[in-house]
Amino acid sequence: MIKNLLFDMGNVIIDIDVPATYRAFADLAEITEEEATGIFDEKQFYFKLEIGETDNAGFRNSLREAFGEKLTDGEIDRAWCGLLKEMPKERLDRIQELGKSYRVFLLSNTNSIHIKEVTSRATVSGHDFLSLFEQPFFSYEMGFMKPDPEFYSAVLKKADLKAEETLFIDDNFDNIESAKTVGIETIWLNPLGSVLEKLEGY
Repeated sequence: MIKNLLFDMGNVIIDIDVPATYRAFADLAEITEEEATGIFDEKQFYFKLEIGETDNAGFRNSLREAFGEKLTDGEIDRAWCGLLKEMPKERLDRIQELGKSYRVFLLSNTNSIHIKEVTSRATVSGHDFLSLFEQPFFSYEMGFMKPDPEFYSAVLKKADLKAEETLFIDDNFDNIESAKTVGIETIWLNPLGSVLEKLEGY
Protein backbone atom coordinates (compact mmCIF):
# COMPACT_ATOMS: atom_id res chain seq x y z
CA MET A 1 0.00 0.00 0.00
CA ILE A 2 1.41 3.35 -1.04
CA LYS A 3 1.72 5.82 1.83
CA ASN A 4 4.43 8.16 0.55
CA LEU A 5 4.74 10.19 -2.65
CA LEU A 6 8.08 11.50 -3.94
CA PHE A 7 7.88 14.19 -6.63
CA ASP A 8 10.59 15.28 -9.01
CA MET A 9 10.31 19.00 -9.82
CA GLY A 10 11.43 19.67 -13.41
CA ASN A 11 8.91 18.54 -16.05
CA VAL A 12 6.73 17.12 -13.29
CA ILE A 13 5.69 20.19 -11.32
CA ILE A 14 7.19 22.90 -13.53
CA ASP A 15 7.89 22.57 -17.26
CA ILE A 16 11.53 22.83 -18.34
CA ASP A 17 13.09 24.10 -21.58
CA VAL A 18 16.88 23.91 -21.18
CA PRO A 19 17.69 25.43 -24.62
CA ALA A 20 15.87 28.58 -23.50
CA THR A 21 18.69 29.20 -21.04
CA TYR A 22 21.28 28.63 -23.76
CA ARG A 23 19.49 31.17 -25.94
CA ALA A 24 19.38 33.67 -23.08
CA PHE A 25 23.12 33.45 -22.49
CA ALA A 26 23.77 33.60 -26.23
CA ASP A 27 21.85 36.88 -26.35
CA LEU A 28 23.81 38.28 -23.39
CA ALA A 29 27.15 37.32 -24.93
CA GLU A 30 26.11 38.20 -28.49
CA ILE A 31 27.02 34.74 -29.77
CA THR A 32 24.99 32.01 -31.45
CA GLU A 33 22.81 29.56 -29.57
CA GLU A 34 25.04 26.77 -30.89
CA GLU A 35 28.12 28.45 -29.41
CA ALA A 36 26.40 28.94 -26.05
CA THR A 37 25.22 25.33 -26.03
CA GLY A 38 28.76 24.16 -26.72
CA ILE A 39 30.10 26.20 -23.81
CA PHE A 40 27.52 24.72 -21.43
CA ASP A 41 28.25 21.21 -22.70
CA GLU A 42 31.98 21.69 -22.21
CA LYS A 43 31.99 23.52 -18.88
CA GLN A 44 29.09 21.73 -17.15
CA PHE A 45 28.51 24.82 -15.00
CA TYR A 46 25.44 23.42 -13.30
CA PHE A 47 27.07 20.22 -12.02
CA LYS A 48 29.22 21.71 -9.25
CA LEU A 49 26.37 24.04 -8.28
CA GLU A 50 23.80 21.27 -8.06
CA ILE A 51 25.94 18.98 -5.91
CA GLY A 52 26.93 21.82 -3.60
CA GLU A 53 30.61 22.00 -4.62
CA THR A 54 30.32 25.68 -5.50
CA ASP A 55 28.07 28.45 -4.22
CA ASN A 56 25.96 30.90 -6.19
CA ALA A 57 28.75 33.48 -6.31
CA GLY A 58 31.22 30.96 -7.70
CA PHE A 59 28.66 29.77 -10.22
CA ARG A 60 27.98 33.29 -11.43
CA ASN A 61 31.70 34.05 -11.72
CA SER A 62 32.20 30.94 -13.86
CA LEU A 63 29.45 32.14 -16.16
CA ARG A 64 31.00 35.61 -16.32
CA GLU A 65 34.32 34.09 -17.41
CA ALA A 66 32.52 32.30 -20.22
CA PHE A 67 29.92 34.85 -21.32
CA GLY A 68 31.06 38.29 -20.23
CA GLU A 69 32.78 39.82 -17.20
CA LYS A 70 30.30 42.70 -17.06
CA LEU A 71 27.20 40.55 -16.58
CA THR A 72 25.31 41.43 -13.41
CA ASP A 73 23.98 38.92 -10.90
CA GLY A 74 20.47 39.79 -12.04
CA GLU A 75 21.23 39.21 -15.72
CA ILE A 76 22.83 35.86 -14.96
CA ASP A 77 20.01 34.72 -12.69
CA ARG A 78 17.32 35.71 -15.21
CA ALA A 79 19.10 33.82 -17.98
CA TRP A 80 19.70 30.83 -15.72
CA CYS A 81 16.01 30.77 -14.81
CA GLY A 82 15.03 31.03 -18.47
CA LEU A 83 14.64 27.26 -18.60
CA LEU A 84 11.82 27.40 -16.04
CA LYS A 85 8.52 27.56 -17.91
CA GLU A 86 4.87 26.91 -17.04
CA MET A 87 3.87 25.70 -13.58
CA PRO A 88 0.11 25.12 -13.82
CA LYS A 89 -1.78 25.93 -10.64
CA GLU A 90 -3.69 22.67 -11.05
CA ARG A 91 -0.53 20.69 -10.35
CA LEU A 92 0.13 22.58 -7.14
CA ASP A 93 -3.49 22.22 -6.09
CA ARG A 94 -3.30 18.46 -6.67
CA ILE A 95 -0.12 18.08 -4.63
CA GLN A 96 -1.73 20.03 -1.80
CA GLU A 97 -4.76 17.74 -1.93
CA LEU A 98 -2.59 14.61 -1.95
CA GLY A 99 -0.84 15.89 1.15
CA LYS A 100 -4.03 15.25 3.10
CA SER A 101 -3.81 11.51 2.44
CA TYR A 102 -0.10 10.83 1.86
CA ARG A 103 3.29 11.90 3.11
CA VAL A 104 4.54 14.05 0.25
CA PHE A 105 8.18 14.88 -0.52
CA LEU A 106 10.13 16.76 -3.18
CA LEU A 107 13.27 15.22 -4.76
CA SER A 108 15.15 17.44 -7.19
CA ASN A 109 18.51 17.95 -8.85
CA THR A 110 18.47 21.70 -8.45
CA ASN A 111 20.03 24.84 -6.96
CA SER A 112 18.94 27.67 -4.71
CA ILE A 113 18.60 30.15 -7.59
CA HIS A 114 15.96 27.99 -9.24
CA ILE A 115 14.24 27.20 -5.95
CA LYS A 116 13.91 30.92 -5.21
CA GLU A 117 12.31 31.48 -8.63
CA VAL A 118 9.95 28.51 -8.38
CA THR A 119 8.89 29.58 -4.89
CA SER A 120 8.15 33.09 -6.14
CA ARG A 121 6.02 31.79 -9.01
CA ALA A 122 4.08 29.46 -6.73
CA THR A 123 3.22 32.41 -4.51
CA VAL A 124 1.47 34.03 -7.48
CA SER A 125 -0.69 30.89 -7.67
CA GLY A 126 -1.55 31.20 -3.99
CA HIS A 127 0.80 28.48 -2.75
CA ASP A 128 3.73 28.43 -0.34
CA PHE A 129 5.74 26.04 -2.50
CA LEU A 130 7.92 24.34 0.08
CA SER A 131 5.04 23.93 2.53
CA LEU A 132 3.35 21.62 0.00
CA PHE A 133 5.91 19.00 1.02
CA GLU A 134 6.74 17.39 4.32
CA GLN A 135 10.40 17.78 3.39
CA PRO A 136 12.34 18.78 0.28
CA PHE A 137 15.44 16.86 -0.74
CA PHE A 138 17.68 18.98 -2.97
CA SER A 139 20.85 17.73 -4.64
CA TYR A 140 22.82 20.86 -3.75
CA GLU A 141 22.11 20.24 -0.06
CA MET A 142 22.58 16.47 -0.15
CA GLY A 143 25.86 16.44 -2.07
CA PHE A 144 24.82 14.03 -4.82
CA MET A 145 22.36 13.86 -7.66
CA LYS A 146 19.81 11.51 -9.10
CA PRO A 147 20.21 8.88 -10.53
CA ASP A 148 22.79 7.99 -7.87
CA PRO A 149 21.07 5.24 -5.81
CA GLU A 150 22.52 6.85 -2.69
CA PHE A 151 20.16 9.76 -3.25
CA TYR A 152 17.12 7.53 -2.83
CA SER A 153 18.62 5.50 0.00
CA ALA A 154 19.34 8.71 1.89
CA VAL A 155 15.78 9.94 1.39
CA LEU A 156 14.33 6.68 2.71
CA LYS A 157 16.58 6.84 5.75
CA LYS A 158 16.18 10.54 6.55
CA ALA A 159 12.38 10.48 6.17
CA ASP A 160 11.99 7.03 7.77
CA LEU A 161 10.16 5.61 4.75
CA LYS A 162 9.66 2.01 3.67
CA ALA A 163 10.56 1.60 0.00
CA GLU A 164 7.60 -0.67 -0.75
CA GLU A 165 5.22 2.00 0.60
CA THR A 166 6.80 4.76 -1.48
CA LEU A 167 5.96 5.99 -5.01
CA PHE A 168 8.38 8.17 -6.99
CA ILE A 169 7.26 10.28 -9.98
CA ASP A 170 9.95 11.51 -12.41
CA ASP A 171 10.27 12.33 -16.12
CA ASN A 172 13.81 10.93 -16.41
CA PHE A 173 13.96 7.21 -17.20
CA ASP A 174 17.40 6.74 -15.63
CA ASN A 175 16.14 8.27 -12.39
CA ILE A 176 13.18 5.92 -12.43
CA GLU A 177 15.32 2.84 -13.00
CA SER A 178 17.70 3.84 -10.21
CA ALA A 179 14.86 4.32 -7.72
CA LYS A 180 13.63 0.82 -8.55
CA THR A 181 16.99 -0.65 -7.48
CA VAL A 182 16.32 0.38 -3.88
CA GLY A 183 12.78 -1.00 -3.97
CA ILE A 184 10.80 2.19 -4.56
CA GLU A 185 7.64 2.01 -6.69
CA THR A 186 7.73 4.38 -9.65
CA ILE A 187 5.78 6.27 -12.27
CA TRP A 188 7.72 7.36 -15.35
CA LEU A 189 6.14 10.60 -16.51
CA ASN A 190 5.90 9.97 -20.22
CA PRO A 191 4.61 11.98 -21.99
CA LEU A 192 5.81 15.07 -20.18
CA GLY A 193 3.18 17.14 -18.45
CA SER A 194 0.92 14.19 -17.70
CA VAL A 195 1.32 14.20 -13.93
CA LEU A 196 -2.36 14.86 -13.22
CA GLU A 197 -3.44 11.97 -15.42
CA LYS A 198 -0.81 9.63 -13.98
CA LEU A 199 -1.97 10.37 -10.44
CA GLU A 200 -5.63 9.61 -11.06
CA GLY A 201 -6.68 7.06 -8.49
CA TYR A 202 -4.42 8.40 -5.75
